[in-house]
Amino acid sequence: MNKTHILATVAALILASLASPAQAADKRYPLAYVQKVEITEPSGRTAWEDKDVLDCDDVVLTEEDVRYALQHMRRVSWKAYDPENTDTTGCKGSVLVTFQNGKVLAIGVEPTGRISTQEYDAKMKLAASPPGFYDCAPCGERKMALLKDALYRAHERALRKLAAEGKFPPDEVERRLKWFRGSREKP
Repeated sequence: MNKTHILATVAALILASLASPAQAADKRYPLAYVQKVEITEPSGRTAWEDKDVLDCDDVVLTEEDVRYALQHMRRVSWKAYDPENTDTTGCKGSVLVTFQNGKVLAIGVEPTGRISTQEYDAKMKLAASPPGFYDCAPCGERKMALLKDALYRAHERALRKLAAEGKFPPDEVERRLKWFRGSREKP
């Protein structure tokens, strides 16, 4: 291979990586133009909630979460968003984001990084655009890391429920919880 071919290959790879929407923010919702973030429901439940996985009372949407999502969310199809095809906790926070141009974006954010949106104009009339479906893998990783204790409590509830149903002896539950607690504390 000559230097020209190598440089052309490297340049092509760089351009491909820049063009790839791997976790590029949706340019229609620039963080720099956010005027106001109003969290309307910091913690909510959907029909998919499973307290053995995560109790929605433990999940609280913050303004920081919303701003992070706006920086990292990427648009996906309904099929990729559909709860039957993806991981969902059944928990969702809701927020209204107002931009400097008057556009209002209603957002539903799940701790896994699944995001749904609907645009409104300044008078809160539905905009012409259809609902948007997004994925934000970095959001999910970030939020789930913050929820380690909540996930531990859910795991403990599930084990204790199995013990109460006679599917596990109580000493086995305690042994598993001790192991799980120890594995959580390792980096």
